[in-house]
Amino acid sequence: MSNVKAWIIGGSAIAILGGALALGVAVNEGRLPAQTQVGGVDVGGLNQLEVAAKVQAALKPPIIRVSLAAADLKAVSPATTAPVTTPTAAAPKVSARSWTLDAGKLGYSADVNGSVAAAFSDADQRNLIEKVQDLAGQRSAQHYPLKVSVDPAVASQALAALSADLNTAPKSGKIFFDKTRYALTPDVPGQKVDVDAAAQAFAADPSQRELNLSLTTWTSPDSAAKLKTQVDKGNALLRPLTVELGKSQRSGVLSPLQVANLFWVRPGGLELDKAAMQRSLKTLSGYLDNPAQNARYERQGSKLVRVKEEPGLIIDQTAAMKLLSQAVLDPSVKTLSLPGKVAKPTITVAALPDPNTLTLITTGVSTYYHSSPARRTNVANAAAKIDGAVVPAGGTFSFLNTLGSISEDNGFVGGLIISGGRTVDGLGGGVCQVSTTTFRALYQSGMPVVERNQHSYRVGYYEPQVGFEAAVYDPGVDLKMKNDTGGPVLIRTVNNDARSTLEVQIWGVPQSRRVSVSPATILSSTPHPAAKFVFNPNLPRGASKQVDWAANGYDLYITRTIKDASGVRSDKVETIYKPWQAVYERGPG
Repeated sequence: MSNVKAWIIGGSAIAILGGALALGVAVNEGRLPAQTQVGGVDVGGLNQLEVAAKVQAALKPPIIRVSLAAADLKAVSPATTAPVTTPTAAAPKVSARSWTLDAGKLGYSADVNGSVAAAFSDADQRNLIEKVQDLAGQRSAQHYPLKVSVDPAVASQALAALSADLNTAPKSGKIFFDKTRYALTPDVPGQKVDVDAAAQAFAADPSQRELNLSLTTWTSPDSAAKLKTQVDKGNALLRPLTVELGKSQRSGVLSPLQVANLFWVRPGGLELDKAAMQRSLKTLSGYLDNPAQNARYERQGSKLVRVKEEPGLIIDQTAAMKLLSQAVLDPSVKTLSLPGKVAKPTITVAALPDPNTLTLITTGVSTYYHSSPARRTNVANAAAKIDGAVVPAGGTFSFLNTLGSISEDNGFVGGLIISGGRTVDGLGGGVCQVSTTTFRALYQSGMPVVERNQHSYRVGYYEPQVGFEAAVYDPGVDLKMKNDTGGPVLIRTVNNDARSTLEVQIWGVPQSRRVSVSPATILSSTPHPAAKFVFNPNLPRGASKQVDWAANGYDLYITRTIKDASGVRSDKVETIYKPWQAVYERGPG
């Protein structure tokens, strides 16, 4: 009975005391219990705003030490997978480096409000007994760490700025053409501080106070291995390519070097050189095309006899470009047949003018004293080829098309020509005597110049009318003039081998036009260089022979004045002659 009373009395006491404690608990609601820390700051008894303010005031971002150990970068070495023209660069060494900086600069941030909210959330979840114990100081201290995070992007940027001077950019490999084939220089790897790894590690564990950087190899995107793949592809294309024109039995061969000129080897792959391909097709046209032959006159004794026109066969440039583009990049193609199209004559035999109704418009004259027998043969042959040619009104005269090919099949023989900066033996020496004389006749008639090319140096055969000349070369170097006389013109030639003179006459409808051509105006002159002596083992011992002749260089022009129904107008033809060197060949001493 006494025990029951004691319990009742004790229970009443606790109830009385509990009421007092409960009142204390109620008074301290909304405040953290004593011995509570947030982020190491004592915040017991404070409300949420007071806690946040006190923690924020005490907040100091930690200091972070960033280190880079000394490293020997021998691992950073260039690849050597192809012929090289430059020595391999040695990789540099770096010494240990270290920095200290505020963690905030590395993207470190503390979530004060979130940390405080977590402490209050935990306090709110206590039961009455725990709250009473807190109030009585019977519970252990509570420690709530700050919630912190690191933005790896900010950390990477800051670390990159710190270590930027340690980065060495790689050097890309380079593709080049080494005389006969494509080759490359190797790439040289660089070095780069791996800031991303350190930034990600810090973001994963913001409690770190020391970050370690490391160096990694920085490889060029244009590495030797990658470039070699393209070089090998390019070299596989370097083969002779035989090109034919349909069923004409005309063919030409592009050498491996000429094929190499038609494309580029790039790091990203092979790329066709469209401009070079167009030039190549133009050159091939000179060899393969069989131009249409206009109706013309042919001398038979003292009479002019009509010769019927003939269609030709020429390269279809558009279709040929497509086929050539495919063939160049296909190493299996060794022979290419280009499509042709019919070339129609521009003047038929029915449209030939009656030569008896034509009048002499103008005459071009030149002399070729001291020419060799071979040169005289070519002058006579070329003059005969263009004799009787007719150019329709509004049509364009082409010397090469009228002449035909400069070949043995067309009656030409070897002679001195200008080629590759030298006067050398070649086929057709003397043809330019005829093109020059033809140019003089057509120019003096007032016809517009479509194409005219000069010789490299001042040629004595065309004196004394210096600069009044036109060079041709088969293929591709032509003389072209447009017939604007208002009617067809007939070209006649008169060659006098005994007197070494050549005349080219232009016959057409009567002209009211008057044309005058001035002598050359010389702007400057450059003396020729000293003579050059070349060893020729085929000459007799002690013998010598001159194979090229000196000539001064000149910058000059001639002026043409034309008076006709449309008024008075002038134009000029400019010429720049190179100073030319005399060359002597010598036999063994």
